[in-house]
Amino acid sequence: MKFDELKIILKRLFSEYVRKHLSKILTALLLSLVVAASTSSIAWLLDPAVKKIFIDKDKVLAWTIPLLIIIAFSSKGLSLYFARINTIRVGEEVAGELQKKIATNILLSDIETLDNRHSGKYISNVMFDAHHVRTLVSTGILNLMKDSLTLIALTCVMFYQNWKLTLFAMIMMPLAGGLARSLGKRIGKATSKAGVSSGNLASFLTEIFKGSKMIRIYQKETEEDKKANQFIDDLVEKNIKIGSIVIRATPIMECLTGFMIAGFIFISGKLISAGELGVNNFFSFLAAMMLAYQPIRSLATINMAAYQGASAFKRVRDIIDKEIKVKDIEKATKLEIKNCDINFNNVNFKYSSTEEKAIKDVSFKIKGGTMCAFVGQSGAGKSTIINLLPRFYDPQEGIIEIDNQNIQEVSLKSLRKNLSSKPGCSFI
Repeated sequence: MKFDELKIILKRLFSEYVRKHLSKILTALLLSLVVAASTSSIAWLLDPAVKKIFIDKDKVLAWTIPLLIIIAFSSKGLSLYFARINTIRVGEEVAGELQKKIATNILLSDIETLDNRHSGKYISNVMFDAHHVRTLVSTGILNLMKDSLTLIALTCVMFYQNWKLTLFAMIMMPLAGGLARSLGKRIGKATSKAGVSSGNLASFLTEIFKGSKMIRIYQKETEEDKKANQFIDDLVEKNIKIGSIVIRATPIMECLTGFMIAGFIFISGKLISAGELGVNNFFSFLAAMMLAYQPIRSLATINMAAYQGASAFKRVRDIIDKEIKVKDIEKATKLEIKNCDINFNNVNFKYSSTEEKAIKDVSFKIKGGTMCAFVGQSGAGKSTIINLLPRFYDPQEGIIEIDNQNIQEVSLKSLRKNLSSKPGCSFI
């Protein structure tokens, strides 16, 4: 997935599904500001703690500063808790809305669309893809707000203590950003493949349930078990691939952090020796830099979460955007039944999955209230004729009428209601 496509998909996800929960997101944003302020105040408080308590031995600040640190940690914990509650609710509601739309699509889609796509694929969309969208909306949005604000606040503390050390520390940020973008593209591809594997496994398991009796009659348990193992192994490998890409950032970030700390200690020693940096400033800067490690690491993985969520939403979008071909025309009338006479006039129909027509130039009349049977070999078109009558499919050519009313010009509801319940007009 290219970056431009990623932006388009995320823009639609936000405008159609996330924006309606903007009040909860803004609440989480305000709480994230408290988290950022609390985190940065913890690092800043080490400056007066070292100078006033350990060096100046101030008795009042000896208990005041520890109390302020307790307040800062408590504020951070409570704010983060309530911020997560809000974003978790948003993520669950967005995922639930997508799942409902998939369910609605299954109920309203053309029968041919459902026939051409295995039910297991839909199950994968409901479970696997909705999960990744939920993770992006809940965890991704919160981490983006919280960690960005925290990183900015901690950077301000570092600049306040010593601007030279801060410029050195900021070398790590563009490196982490480049790493995130590179890994994000790879994880997007891996997630798409995992989604396909998940759908294949769900489809296979559905078939096992449907054909359990036949499998036992023909003693195919061993063969089906081998197939199951292949599908599961394929999904396991795809998930391992995703996991390996996600944690690939860890050793790189650890190495960067090692170089950072080593360089920091070296430069700090020079500045302290030159009298440009006090011991209290050193400890406060060190605390701010170490606290900034977690937000930097988290922000480095958000790009990957974005690609995962976007890939999942793209698959869901392809389903809910699927055009429904068999539907009411703009001015559909209600089917009025008198005799329930059925007339097929030069009807032609071909399934999209086949080259040959299932029925060709079929014409016949059936008197209402009479019994009629279609006889013929398998594939002759008996089931196709029955499926055309309630408009499970529409013919490419020809007209089907009930009491001289074109069934494509009447409402689906009235057509199917009459076929299923009207005496003398029901069919099997």
